[in-house]
Amino acid sequence: MFAQVVVDISNDAVDRIFDYIALPDTQVGMRVKVPFANRSVLGYVIGLKDKTTVDNSKLKSIISNLESVPKLKPEILSLCDFLAGHFFLRLSDAIKLVLPSCVRLDSQKEQNFFVLSPIYDIDTAINMIGNRAKSQLSAYAFLCEQGECEFSKLVELFGRSAINALVEKGMVSKIAERRMRAPISSNEKIARNILTKSQQSAIDTISAHDETFLLQGVTGSGKTEVYMNIIEKALSENKTAIMLVPEISLTPQMMNRFNSRFPNLVAVLHSGLSEGERYDEWDRIFTGQAKVVLGARSAIFAPLENLGAIIIDEEHDGSYVSETNPRFFTHDVAEFRARYNKCPLVLGSATPSIDSFNKAKNGTYHLVELPERINGLEMPKIEIVDMLTEVMDGNTSPYSKKLIAKLDQAIKNKKQSILFINRRGFASFMVCRECGYRAKCDDCEVSLVYHKEDNQLKCHFCGKRYRALTNCPNCNSQNIKYGALGTERVCEDLKEMFPGVPIFRMDNDTTRGKNGHKNILEQFSKTTPSILVGTQMIAKGHDYPNVAFVGILDADVSLYNSDYKSNERTFQLVTQVAGRAGRKTNDGYVVLQTYAPKHYVYRFATAYDYRSFYDKEINLRQTTGFPPYSTILRILVSSESDNRAKDVTKKLYDKAIEIKAKYKREIIFLQAMPSPVKRIQTKYRYQILTRYVPNDKITSEFFELSDIIEKDVSIFVEINPNNLR
Repeated sequence: MFAQVVVDISNDAVDRIFDYIALPDTQVGMRVKVPFANRSVLGYVIGLKDKTTVDNSKLKSIISNLESVPKLKPEILSLCDFLAGHFFLRLSDAIKLVLPSCVRLDSQKEQNFFVLSPIYDIDTAINMIGNRAKSQLSAYAFLCEQGECEFSKLVELFGRSAINALVEKGMVSKIAERRMRAPISSNEKIARNILTKSQQSAIDTISAHDETFLLQGVTGSGKTEVYMNIIEKALSENKTAIMLVPEISLTPQMMNRFNSRFPNLVAVLHSGLSEGERYDEWDRIFTGQAKVVLGARSAIFAPLENLGAIIIDEEHDGSYVSETNPRFFTHDVAEFRARYNKCPLVLGSATPSIDSFNKAKNGTYHLVELPERINGLEMPKIEIVDMLTEVMDGNTSPYSKKLIAKLDQAIKNKKQSILFINRRGFASFMVCRECGYRAKCDDCEVSLVYHKEDNQLKCHFCGKRYRALTNCPNCNSQNIKYGALGTERVCEDLKEMFPGVPIFRMDNDTTRGKNGHKNILEQFSKTTPSILVGTQMIAKGHDYPNVAFVGILDADVSLYNSDYKSNERTFQLVTQVAGRAGRKTNDGYVVLQTYAPKHYVYRFATAYDYRSFYDKEINLRQTTGFPPYSTILRILVSSESDNRAKDVTKKLYDKAIEIKAKYKREIIFLQAMPSPVKRIQTKYRYQILTRYVPNDKITSEFFELSDIIEKDVSIFVEINPNNLR
């Protein structure tokens, strides 16, 4: 028997299947050790066959099978083939996507806890131990009181030598137990909501068909309850389910709801888990102990079998597109798994992506709508404040009079408020007023952001830190100007304006620690009145009944990005963050600060008129030839040598010109240029951008350009990139 093996090496030269002599118990899907180029490497068995075309003198045998039960199940192997073909990935890289590194490399084993329990009564123990060994006596008395205790906890309380002495004397029984490292635990009981007619209709429609559904429901319309009912039906049929959310910050609140509805059946997967937690959660899923997987983008690869439903909440969110290698689009992966399992795929959002709604309009997706909030409440009123008028009236502050008045009103009414600004730090840059020197990162071609709490300048691209400026290093002037305000500055200002009012901040800086998101949100939810200041991680999914006011400090941040999706993203952000207000009462109010009050995006957003916005935007896309009426492809070239990056870009561009010559009518645009951020993490970056009528052959030919192997140069190809930085 011969095994077809993919070796765990990310290199185009070895991106193929190798034949090895199989061991007697080798199975498809196993991880194996194989000899390769005078060393032993990790490999994956993707097939077995009786014959081989390889010369017997060149055949080598598998060294060892690394498991008795294959880690790669049949569906996951099929998924790897799909990933490799659809996203033009190496098969070994596709396998790395579906197998977490802790599982693939066995970097985390099962965790055994030693549990001790007393054998003798306390009087007998005192005689055996003696009066001098105080720590042993205390530990034994503690054990007699508790009945049993983990070895590690006893060591922490009484010292290792005392506990080891009790074990050596045979005074305690020692039992090894497997304990799972649970990332989130909750025993909270959440009442079941009574379904509205719209919710019940949505559930009935989705449960009856194995299709892709776009569930469009206004914020507060009860989409989560629809999701849970669909999953409940899948479980009743002995099936499983995947539920994806875009932000780690949404997971704790969602986990509480799901644990309450499906106790002991939910596993969670996201990038915030420790390696040990990820290993244990993956193992619970793999062995069938967990039937429902909740998590961010990577949870789509969960090794569940017999899927009955896949749900992608906030489907419009950009985090569902992987911007690091290996690149993939979560929706495409979900569609493959839904087809494989013949189950419904639900894409939910109050503000669907233009692409998804277009597919719903042309019949590719089935549109289901929840047009009203579940409690019959009106959507919160959004008032636009023209900041130019504020300046003309003498208010040069970044906070309008209306915003301050509404904050004050919410505080007096013992309500909560949310302020949204999509910039973290204290100031977006530091610049010398005398000579114009601007503090920039040595390794990246970007301005450094000032963080006052640390009194440091930080690069938000590579993480490098520098001392804050007190004097200009160029002209020695102390006349230093700060850039646009961020979350840290907003919190400082609020503490001065509203002394004594609890201010919470939620951004990448405050949520780095273990359970960072969970702790902040729990504190905020229990504190009234209070104000939560945050970036886009607070803009969606959160449900807090006491939030009466939402302030959008600088809505224009995303509006004027040089990106064809800027209008779409701005509409989505405004609508989503506004939807956090007035979810349980009719006192919701939103203030939107802008320097472009008459922009059509704001006109439609304040009316919550998604249909009119879509009609306007899709007409604009069609007129200008942007997606979904075209495909945008980007080839990104990077190297620590500027000349090398330029040379390779030129070489690729010459080949791209040849492709354009073959498809003159289909290719609308082709241009090579420096990337908008020319240097990141010491690497110079150039790009080739092309836009063409959707055509798989053209896509394939452009992807083939990335197969060129150039020393010290990285080449990545992206389809419809989310970010062109």
